[in-house]
Amino acid sequence: MRMNGRSNCPVACTLDILGDKWTLLLVRDIFLGKERFDQFLASPEGIATNILADRLARLSEVGIVEPRPNPSHRGRATYHLTARGTQLSPVLDAMAHWGLENLPGTRIGKAAAPPRSRRGKPQR
Repeated sequence: MRMNGRSNCPVACTLDILGDKWTLLLVRDIFLGKERFDQFLASPEGIATNILADRLARLSEVGIVEPRPNPSHRGRATYHLTARGTQLSPVLDAMAHWGLENLPGTRIGKAAAPPRSRRGKPQR
């Protein structure tokens, strides 16, 4: 899935989808069990509502997130990872590992746990 004409490089094409400062954080939050707009807004990084709406729409367009009707609130959606979205688990794991190893002061916490830590693997 090539998003633009700048190149066929898989890194460049992936960055066209995931390369802003919010997108992978939303994917992280969905891995952590968040699924509603208000839950994403409550994340400590403080995403603005317009950016959140845009990123969720883009993730849906490229098949990473699937919006579903929210049975508790008519007219609102819940957001779930597709099979393509769940394939991002090793990417988030690698980023978390790199951050722990190379960025002093980082830690695995409730809001920032990578997907692997939710499956009972050891945390750093």
